[in-house]
Amino acid sequence: MGFRIPSIRRASFGASLASSKVVEVPKGYLAVYVGEKMKRFVIPISCLNHPSFQDLLSQAEEEFGFDHPMGGLTIPCSEDVFQNITSHLNGL
Repeated sequence: MGFRIPSIRRASFGASLASSKVVEVPKGYLAVYVGEKMKRFVIPISCLNHPSFQDLLSQAEEEFGFDHPMGGLTIPCSEDVFQNITSHLNGL
């Protein structure tokens, strides 16, 4: 018996910034910024407990401490690595 984690959503930070609209994050989700272009992803908070995601959070803490330049949680890895990890979480 297993459970299914809701899908990861991707939103372009540049598009939301250009339109000057604040994009709401649904209840139970968290917005994170990933990669060189700071792509915005909306992930279920249930991902935070997964060991692979905990490793990403540790990297974020080492690199940024509690000062994230985007104002939200910034994950210091490439977009490809992030998508690979989160796609594995979606498959559970």
